[in-house]
Amino acid sequence: MAKMSRRGRRKTDGVDTEDEGGEGLQEPNNRRRALILCTLALPVLVAFYASVLWWSNPHTPGDELRIDEFTTMLSQGRIQEAEILESDNRIVGRYDRGQYWVAFSGNNETIFARLTSALEDAGVPYSVTQQPLKNLVMPVTLLLPALIIVDGLFIMFLLFSRGGNGFTAFGQSKARRLQSGDSKITFSDVAGLDEAMEELVEVRDYLGSPDKFLAMGASVPKGILLTGPPGCGKTLLARGLAGESDVPFFSISGSDFVEIFVGVGPARIRDFFKVAKEAAPCIVFIDELDAVGRGRGTHSLGGTDEREATLNQLLVEMDGFESGSGVVVLAATNRPDILDTALLRPGRFDRRVSIERPDIRGREGILRIHVRGKPLSEDVDIEEVARRTVGFSGADLANVVNEAALLAARRGASVIAMPYFFEAIERLMAGPERRSRILSPQDRHRIAYHEAGHALVSSALPGTDRVGKLSIVARGHAGGFTWWVHEGGDQVSVTRTQLLDRIASMLGGRVAEDVVTGDLSSGAVSDLDAAVSLARRMVTDFGMSARLGPFTVRPLVNGALKEGLVGAGYSERIASEIDAEVQEVLAEAERRAREILVDQRAVLDAIANALMEAETLEGDALDALLLPVTRVSPTPVG
Repeated sequence: MAKMSRRGRRKTDGVDTEDEGGEGLQEPNNRRRALILCTLALPVLVAFYASVLWWSNPHTPGDELRIDEFTTMLSQGRIQEAEILESDNRIVGRYDRGQYWVAFSGNNETIFARLTSALEDAGVPYSVTQQPLKNLVMPVTLLLPALIIVDGLFIMFLLFSRGGNGFTAFGQSKARRLQSGDSKITFSDVAGLDEAMEELVEVRDYLGSPDKFLAMGASVPKGILLTGPPGCGKTLLARGLAGESDVPFFSISGSDFVEIFVGVGPARIRDFFKVAKEAAPCIVFIDELDAVGRGRGTHSLGGTDEREATLNQLLVEMDGFESGSGVVVLAATNRPDILDTALLRPGRFDRRVSIERPDIRGREGILRIHVRGKPLSEDVDIEEVARRTVGFSGADLANVVNEAALLAARRGASVIAMPYFFEAIERLMAGPERRSRILSPQDRHRIAYHEAGHALVSSALPGTDRVGKLSIVARGHAGGFTWWVHEGGDQVSVTRTQLLDRIASMLGGRVAEDVVTGDLSSGAVSDLDAAVSLARRMVTDFGMSARLGPFTVRPLVNGALKEGLVGAGYSERIASEIDAEVQEVLAEAERRAREILVDQRAVLDAIANALMEAETLEGDALDALLLPVTRVSPTPVG
């Protein structure tokens, strides 16, 4: 650990460090003086270079004569005297009209010999002047531009060093160090992630008091990888660990290692772990690890692959020859399937903690954390809000609470009531209401039957959720919406029968339009997309195809099934079978939805008429309209 000094403090390598003797105060002053001197030296060098260039050019008075004119005047006896300037490559002198000068090429010995011979033949006295100072012009004209360039580069170096350490700042990591007490978030601010917190609490306890673990011969995990969908609390867990731990905590994003310049990525990796090892024992957190840890391939045709070089350096730092450095690596990603296999092996990441969307108890705990300090109405039931937010992540729940508070403030309420939470959930799922949108009578009639068809088919089939609300008030891009409420606990898995019933309920609105109006509209495009996607997943991902049987057809790469990779791991025959099976599933779902709607047309009309009159149906009014619905037998399997 670095020693603390009261006499100076400086910031290097992206973290705060202490130095002795006030060096941190002297360094900016020295850099400022050097910048001033270099800036003043630059115009002096440029002026001196321009003076040398001007002085090196010949400056001779008189008339300029061509070589042929000069030789003619020599034969005529008009030249009186001549002086050969060796460095200037000129002949100067006097003739019958005054002074003259003749320029010739000093590199051409033939011309020089011809001119001297003409002078001797004409009997004109001449002399040769050496000009020794001008012999230094050539090295000076080479040296001065180099000095000007070096001075300019040094000025840029000093300017860059204001925010870093000159050009070496490119190779320095952008890690941020948190001292003990800097993070205001602790594990008490995290809910719904009990199992994941246990893993991190163990790391915190080991770094704080390793004696009881060492007594058992146990060692702290070198790396812990947090995986899960976006918004489920991976980064929040890391921030909580920073607030709980009594050791230095460094955080950085995986994209901070990525740079267009060759060699910068590995340099930043080396610098990051160098700073961490100097502060060991410590914890480093790499967010969005997939930005730097993506799997290596054989696509490179030559040269240096900067991304792979960066990954190789990360692999070496995490478990190279210098292992056992006391640095615990905590990383987070929502794409573990694309990470390199060498990065995931034990010894680098000993533990993989999966963080999924919270269950109902987890959602309730998260909601209670986010409603702290907010004025709630007495009728607010957090458990009911948790039941209506199935599939929501922690970030979604935080958004629900914040949106409810905004709605209450916008409408002048003094407390946040339950309706505000329900409306916040609807806004998050379908978008804000668009009451200013005026529907034509034809569209209003069609949308009402569309939503009534969803409600009727869903209520008739046993494998679907309960319909909690119907509305023909536009939200977002949708003309109306049907809100399903999941009852009971969260489902871990879904059966084939339930999926077929859900597809039939998705197509219920489109079929209702056809049954009532005899025509189809483009308003069912989102329902079709969801139904086709679910049917294709049943065939390709879940192995629920009657044609293909227990067979998954995701892309096959290096002997392992991985999602999101280019290329299909199946033949054209299998692709044709997939398309045919998907079409059969959709056709069967549409047939069952049509049977329900035709057999119970009276209930459909009653729901649609009530919806056109009230625009929104929920609660007891909706339950009364759905009470006459006759339940049908489950969708046959096979």
